[in-house]
Amino acid sequence: MRKQRRASVRGLIGLAGFLVLWELASRTHIVDPRFVPAPSTMAGELGKLFSQPQFTADFIATVLAWLIVILIATGIALPLGMLLGSIPGLRVATSAIIEFIRPVPAVTLIPVVVVAFGDGAQTKIILAVFTSIWPILFNVIYGLHEVDPQHVDTAQVFRTGRLRVAFAVKLPAVMPFAMTGIRLSAAMSLITILSTEFLDGSGIGFGAYVYNTGEVSGNMVIVVTGVVLAGFLGYLVNLALTAMQNTWFAWSPESRVS
Repeated sequence: MRKQRRASVRGLIGLAGFLVLWELASRTHIVDPRFVPAPSTMAGELGKLFSQPQFTADFIATVLAWLIVILIATGIALPLGMLLGSIPGLRVATSAIIEFIRPVPAVTLIPVVVVAFGDGAQTKIILAVFTSIWPILFNVIYGLHEVDPQHVDTAQVFRTGRLRVAFAVKLPAVMPFAMTGIRLSAAMSLITILSTEFLDGSGIGFGAYVYNTGEVSGNMVIVVTGVVLAGFLGYLVNLALTAMQNTWFAWSPESRVS
């Protein structure tokens, strides 16, 4: 715990130093303040943005879509990973299909999803779920390979059924790995959601607002402020998920992340 606090303090000191240098570089015109506004300027702009009901509604819409994506992706990838990891024959049979689909960039599927499901919040949710499934899926499959065989053998000696072994022995051992996958998916899904909102500027969401009010009008302060806000949001969520992982799975060496 003390080590984690020291790491957090050092991280905050480093961030503060970076912001000071950024402020000085922008104020002294080492960088063009029109394209790289000072942190103090962006802080003022951020206050103005959150005072606008439209921006607040768009921001909440993006966060809610993000939460829905993480829940759906976890609900799909966790049981699917348990299934594929537990049945080698099934994993081998589906590996070619998975490896063919997995590298496809989600943004290239926007026209297909719009035609199939319509232009709305469902578009970014479907695309972000597609992006988010893979880290969780492969981490779960990898975690199953790390399950101690002695634990499984002990359960089988006591004539424990396969389903109960999966839920009582394998699933708890896999969860720290799944949590790592969820952390990776959280970042990837945010990127996909904002990219979809940005490319489909007619919809609602944080990315669409930045595009419509910033990019179109050439207001780079709003654009850069939006980028920084997205990064800060992703950082906070990753921090929360890391704390959850360290707390819930403190018994597992795989959960000791910083």
